[in-house]
Amino acid sequence: MDKLPLRTPDLTERNFAALTALFPNAVTESIDENGIVVRAIDADILRQEINTHVVSGKEERYQFTWPDKKKAVLLANAPIAATLRPCREESVDFDNTENLYIEGDNLDVLKLLRETYLNRVKMIYIDPPYNTGNDFIYEDDFSENASGFLARDFQYDEDGNRMVRNLDSNGRFHTDWLNMIYPRLRIAKDLLADDGVIFISIDDNEIGNLKKICNEIFGEMNFIANIVWKHTQQSKNDELHFSRQYNHILAYTKKIESLPNFYFKRTDEDNKNYSNPDDDPKGLWRNGDVRSPNYRKTLCYDIIAPDGKVIKAPENGWRWSEESIKKKFKSGEVIFKKDYSGIIRKIYLSEQRGRTPENLWDGDRFGTTRQATAVIKELFEGLSVFDTPKPKELVVSMARIAADNDSIILDFFSGSSTTAHAVMQLNAEDGGNRKFIMVQLPEACDESSEAAKAGYKNICEIGKERIRRAGAKTKTDTAGKEGNLDIGFRVLKLDSSNMKNVYYTPQEMVNSGGTFQLNLDGLVDNIKPDRNAEDLLFQVMLDLGLPLSSKIEQRTVDGKAVFSVADNHLMACFGRATDKIVTELAKSKPYYAVFRDSSFTRDATLVNFEQIFKTYSPTTIRKVL
Repeated sequence: MDKLPLRTPDLTERNFAALTALFPNAVTESIDENGIVVRAIDADILRQEINTHVVSGKEERYQFTWPDKKKAVLLANAPIAATLRPCREESVDFDNTENLYIEGDNLDVLKLLRETYLNRVKMIYIDPPYNTGNDFIYEDDFSENASGFLARDFQYDEDGNRMVRNLDSNGRFHTDWLNMIYPRLRIAKDLLADDGVIFISIDDNEIGNLKKICNEIFGEMNFIANIVWKHTQQSKNDELHFSRQYNHILAYTKKIESLPNFYFKRTDEDNKNYSNPDDDPKGLWRNGDVRSPNYRKTLCYDIIAPDGKVIKAPENGWRWSEESIKKKFKSGEVIFKKDYSGIIRKIYLSEQRGRTPENLWDGDRFGTTRQATAVIKELFEGLSVFDTPKPKELVVSMARIAADNDSIILDFFSGSSTTAHAVMQLNAEDGGNRKFIMVQLPEACDESSEAAKAGYKNICEIGKERIRRAGAKTKTDTAGKEGNLDIGFRVLKLDSSNMKNVYYTPQEMVNSGGTFQLNLDGLVDNIKPDRNAEDLLFQVMLDLGLPLSSKIEQRTVDGKAVFSVADNHLMACFGRATDKIVTELAKSKPYYAVFRDSSFTRDATLVNFEQIFKTYSPTTIRKVL
């Protein structure tokens, strides 16, 4: 039974609904007088719709915009004061692995990775929120300055999320989603290699907007394909109009001219039409098209068969010029039919590099969400710890065509870590050495979920555990095969900078009596007290552009820990720097040598520092924290 509203109807809403039905192209999102994003009617478009003449107004131009777009652009470029801290206890084979699992807001993480991995990532796959009306959207504060960032210090809400649910009733429904995805894709482009490829899963809700964003960021000329993936084989009778069985995967590159052709490995099904009825020494072949796809007068000529028959050109002409076809007859690539009624073009199997992928990917070959759920359920001993995961076969297929054997593959909406699982499986199959970088916000698991009941507090815990279990299973399944399969990963966690905040606002420097003051006692050591040497090392690696998967060796010199990164490319000591330690580092001739500012407790050591390096390694770049 419906309740009486006990109020007069909202005529504004009724009129808005009527205009929306008549002129859907006039519906937009705008900022009202209070600075709030609301649904609105574009008066200029509406005026044109009800006028029989062109209405003068803003200059027309092709563009794609939305409220806060300029702030989204600014956000992509804004600096942050943050670092990534290693977590050995949650890692697997920390000292030897080249894989990374990073916990934290992916926008902040991408900014930290930008310089180190600039133009180095060969493949990116992401499965972002689809904006269905129930997704959580990352809540980025566009007005937040550096001090605000530090004050927030990566605190999440009571559920452990820095996210908001983007309901379809929200006036910012599209705006919030666009502001979320835009800066992340801007930075992702910087990480992508010139011949790299980004694959983005999406459904019908934002496919149009996502394609426009990608055209703007990557360039329309760098669009590769819109792959249609049939993610389910079951028809759903509870859908209102159509049973939706597919999603989109947009594929873009950075420089289309640098991108090689894509090929899948050929199967017996691909080769079934090849034969060799005439014992051609070149081997198996099949018939190819001899017709030109487009009409050209110069391709319309007669061919005279050996028995004198005249073979007329097809409607659009032959595929080749008259001079070229003579060469093909001579080489045997083109032959006459036995009755001389036409010609045959031979396409040799030996000359096929592979099978060019189609842009329709069926679930039988590329996996379905149901199969992906079953894989996770098997790994977690019957528990369904993650909803609607992507199948590893899907990501494996992307990597086969877009990534080399030693590529870096990034997923910054990593969820259940399907991409990591796929990379390990593919390496096990072909002996490759692909490396993965997973990035995921530690979203809290719903308290009523199987995952929470099993003790998993957030998605990151699920993702890391999946990699552990999938890695162990993959290694067991491939036991005895050659190659050293990397099933480990280094866990890094986003945190505020290791350095103390020495940037004070005027309010913080004035005491209660109005007197200007600045307490320097805490600045004698500029490192936060809860940070250790390895925390400092990883921040230095980020600042100097060394891969976070670099080999790290630690040894003791004069009683202090000394780090060597990437075979002495970087050497660092964050303890008290004695002459002996400085001399030992200088003799190793590193490219970089880094010390802690407070390490030089004696003036004599500081004076000798430069002289020691000038003597043993004058080209070493010396830095202090």
